[in-house]
Amino acid sequence: MRHGGQILVDQLAAQGVTRVFSVPGESFLAALDGLHDSGIQNIVCRQEGGAAMMAEAHGKMTNTPGVLFVTRGPGATNASAGIHIAKQDSTPMVVFVGQIARNHRDREAFQEVDYRAVFGPLAKWATEVDQIKRLPEYISHAFHLATSGRPGPVVLALPEDMLSAMADVADLPAPSPQPFAISPEQVSAITDALATAKRPLVLAGGPNWSAQAAADLAQFAEGWDIPVAVSFRRQDRIDNDHPNFVGDLGVGMNPKLGQMLTQADTILVLGARLGDTTTNGYELLDPTHPGPRILHVHPDPAELGRVFHPTLAIPARADQMLTRLAQTTGKGAWADWTKTARANYEAWQTPVATPGAVKLEEVVTWLSANLPQDSIVTNGAGNYAAFLHRYYRFRQHGTQLAPTSGSMGYGFPAAIAASLQNPDRTVVCMAGDGCFQMTCNEASTAVQHGAKPIVIVANNGRYGTIRMHQERHYPGRTSGTDLANPDFAALARAYGGHGETVTDQADFSAAFARAQSANTLAIIELRLDPDMLTPGQSLSQLQGKTG
Repeated sequence: MRHGGQILVDQLAAQGVTRVFSVPGESFLAALDGLHDSGIQNIVCRQEGGAAMMAEAHGKMTNTPGVLFVTRGPGATNASAGIHIAKQDSTPMVVFVGQIARNHRDREAFQEVDYRAVFGPLAKWATEVDQIKRLPEYISHAFHLATSGRPGPVVLALPEDMLSAMADVADLPAPSPQPFAISPEQVSAITDALATAKRPLVLAGGPNWSAQAAADLAQFAEGWDIPVAVSFRRQDRIDNDHPNFVGDLGVGMNPKLGQMLTQADTILVLGARLGDTTTNGYELLDPTHPGPRILHVHPDPAELGRVFHPTLAIPARADQMLTRLAQTTGKGAWADWTKTARANYEAWQTPVATPGAVKLEEVVTWLSANLPQDSIVTNGAGNYAAFLHRYYRFRQHGTQLAPTSGSMGYGFPAAIAASLQNPDRTVVCMAGDGCFQMTCNEASTAVQHGAKPIVIVANNGRYGTIRMHQERHYPGRTSGTDLANPDFAALARAYGGHGETVTDQADFSAAFARAQSANTLAIIELRLDPDMLTPGQSLSQLQGKTG
């Protein structure tokens, strides 16, 4: 006989789970008891939003479900930001939510929430486990569903009286491997189409990538001398130094790459969803008008043809298709097309000077040139991230953690999860002053559990992205975008970490070296000129255009 919490934790062990993220609550005390002697590490976080982002980042890094425990009501709803990230980023994740006792249901009891209704649109599956004997069944199905097809989050609500009850039930094994079968006909359909192309473009992205998949993509690109772009915040899908890599199609994309997307006659989409971000709000490619020939490989059949009409639709994982495509070679009349695309990328990498004594473009280019190639770089959302996307070169798979959903606050929790998972690698979080303050309380989580990310806070005293849009639409009418910020270096020291403030560009490299040597959580605050907005525009320039 075991109580429900012990059954749950034993089932997690059977799934191969070694670490979970949580904010404790009385609604799942039995699960906390089950974790006590389990050997599964419980990373105790400070707020459920940060905990959910850590679990999501863990899922991104490992291609296995990140596991989250949160309590009922406000605990669960706090976690919704991370669950939304997992949905839009196609990240495997399993969320356990403490729930009120079953005999209190439908009375609007203390912190009562209908989790099927709340999380149904955000998750692949949201349900409640009423029968303790079915816990292994539900958990096994949750892990299978989170990792199959297009990966995503699953939410299981656990009534506290069910979880504390006793039962004699058998554990179930982890999901079996899912054999894949890419047919010769599917491969030939792609290669035959490419052979007749004049201006082909590969767009790589989506889930289920690995170092081998990245190597296969590089081999495929070489074998066909074909240009490869990546979707938003999927820049580690291929070595950015590779001569066939031509940039990312996302927010702040190279306009010349966007133009090439409109000129391509054949687009091979490997794993990406080909959405609004990739197409600049459907302006570069319009799903309501005839366009280029699209060859779409995606693990979810429902995604194929959902927005854009594909000439060829193949329900398969990108990594599995690349295993076969890497063995093919072909020649086309597009050598100059590829060279031009790469030259455009190289030119886009040339830093454009921004105002101020500290220059974000120089910080990022220094990091790109000096960080170990296996360093993990994380970010959330804000104009500061455009500098990272434009000037940093990702050279290995598994070195980028960023939300394609555009969620602020993500970079720091992701960096904590990355440091815990990879304690011997350098982990750098790029954050804006607004972005960082959404989850900076997780600094105590980092120190408590031994995570040692280096956080670079780009402090320009405002929500810069919103101010930029504000000036474009309502020039001269600043409202709700200015920030009063703390001393971020002092904040790091208050949490037991290392803090630095950089006010001159010449001091950055030495400050970073000291942060690395500290071997603990470190925060480097960059005091930026408030006039700086984006890699190519200042506030004064924008005001001059709109004034």
